[in-house]
Amino acid sequence: MPIRQLPDDVIDQIAAGEVVERPASVVKELVENALDAGARRVSVSTAGGGKTLIRVSDDGGGIPEGELLLAVRRHCTSKLGSDVMAVSTLGFRGEALPSIGSVARLSLRSRLRGADGAAEVLLGNGQCEGPRPAALSAGTVVEVRDLFHSVPARLKFLKGERAESSAITEVVRRIALAFPNVRFELSGSDRSETVYEAGDRADRIAAVLGEEFIENAVSIDAMREGVSLSGLAGIPTYGRGNALHQYFFVNGRPVRDKMLLSALRGAYADVMSRDRHPVAVLFIEIDPAEVDVNVHPAKADVRFRDPGLVRGLVVGAIRQALAEGGLRGSTRGASDMMDAFHMPASAASYSQEPGARSPAFHSAYARPSGPVGFDPARSPSRPLEPRLAPDFGVREEAAAYLADFVPAARAAPSPFAEEPSRDYPLGAARTQVHKAFIVAETRDGIVIVDQHAAHERLVYESFKAAIHGAPLPSQLLLIPEIVDLPEEDAERLAEASDSFDRLGLKLERFGPGAVAVRATPSILGRVDAPALVRDLADELADGRDGESLAERVDAVASRMACHGSVRAGRPMRPEEMDALLRDMEATPGAGQCNHGRPTFVELKLSDIERLFGRR
Repeated sequence: MPIRQLPDDVIDQIAAGEVVERPASVVKELVENALDAGARRVSVSTAGGGKTLIRVSDDGGGIPEGELLLAVRRHCTSKLGSDVMAVSTLGFRGEALPSIGSVARLSLRSRLRGADGAAEVLLGNGQCEGPRPAALSAGTVVEVRDLFHSVPARLKFLKGERAESSAITEVVRRIALAFPNVRFELSGSDRSETVYEAGDRADRIAAVLGEEFIENAVSIDAMREGVSLSGLAGIPTYGRGNALHQYFFVNGRPVRDKMLLSALRGAYADVMSRDRHPVAVLFIEIDPAEVDVNVHPAKADVRFRDPGLVRGLVVGAIRQALAEGGLRGSTRGASDMMDAFHMPASAASYSQEPGARSPAFHSAYARPSGPVGFDPARSPSRPLEPRLAPDFGVREEAAAYLADFVPAARAAPSPFAEEPSRDYPLGAARTQVHKAFIVAETRDGIVIVDQHAAHERLVYESFKAAIHGAPLPSQLLLIPEIVDLPEEDAERLAEASDSFDRLGLKLERFGPGAVAVRATPSILGRVDAPALVRDLADELADGRDGESLAERVDAVASRMACHGSVRAGRPMRPEEMDALLRDMEATPGAGQCNHGRPTFVELKLSDIERLFGRR
């Protein structure tokens, strides 16, 4: 087949395949255009999950009538000069509107700020009409109807209306987080109206992710070599079942970069279970020349000139913030615990009666519904028990009677006779329940501690401090392992050999395209050295610092801590319980065990009073 020039409409449809993946992609491009135009109010309306209608209105600066035709032509933009690396706007390619118009019916109405009137152009199937006069008070309105009507095959691959509507909502949420000073409205026949009022960053995060996230997050504010990181990161016990609640912004641009997501996962590596995902809203500010946003037409991926610097900043800042945040448990633990309590059926039925006093009152004095038989042994007029016959001077006999029913009465004097200080975050230990849980009293509530999980974390942190505080011992190999690798992988391993040496792995170059492994970390026991080296080479090629070796060492320390910790079923003396609580307060990350489970749950006094109908 001879080489020929493709028609313009085919070129536009090919470009649309990269830019317009689904209705949410259209919303993203149009909202970004509105923000680049200086809008302070953006309204998004949809129907049919965006397949039938998408309307985006803004109060931005508008487009001059003479430039409307250019606005719907490919590679025409007002946002980019001659330097493609100096991008300071959300859009810059000049492909969005013509790509959308090639697969849908698009109308563009705009009125330049201060102009006498508005104008409109229509674009459909690659054909353009206009400009012509139109009615519009200010700003710009873009309507997209019948998306993918010209390419039915693409339409078949879209999901249902509910799924597409959810994707649009997620796009608006991400952009709303990046621009808290802009008012966003999301409405339509297929959704209830959602409004994000203009405000500061904290208010917008609370509006999008909820106040509960604010209560269970630590503040991030760090800078390294000109790169700044700010935002909020959830505490480890406030995790989710998926990674949809992780938001990254680079110079105000929402991104879903694999390296950043990997860095976030690495920051929570030993404080969160592998099946849980952290919640975070993080903003990275960096010199535009140090990051490339021109990687993909969707502009969701970015490339950093120094990915190791950015990754190290994310991991280090989050770990430091979690350590400095002190001992915190998720507020979800208390709410889940409250939900676990339930009112007895009889008490619940009584509480619905007019004039009900309290569940406890009903359970003691409610009138039985059926006939009652007489039991002399239960009669309130029965004679007193012989051991309590009215010789009130016989205290020993009465005490013996009580001891039959209250074992504590025959126990030694309480070790807590003297009131200990309750100013500690975890309070003062009161008792051990089922030889597994410690109940402590705080100034405004109680704390229930899982003794095994808590002690496991303490032992694990002490192991890590001992392991990483000095170079790990190595196990020399009788015969060095020679591992053949691509030359570039061998070179990366040789450059990182000093850091591996501290972890007990000793390797060196062995001719072109090979490394020799002379020793492995003794704590790992028998190791498949070639597999380990290849994994490390893959991580270095992916921009990571060979973290799997450190993770393996930490995994061994975690297993040792699990087997060497206080087990459930072991009685603990009062001083042991208090010592465990004090150690938890002084240890970073003690709010969760090595497997990501919470080590304690706190109930406020107000919660307890609510359980008994006092509030």
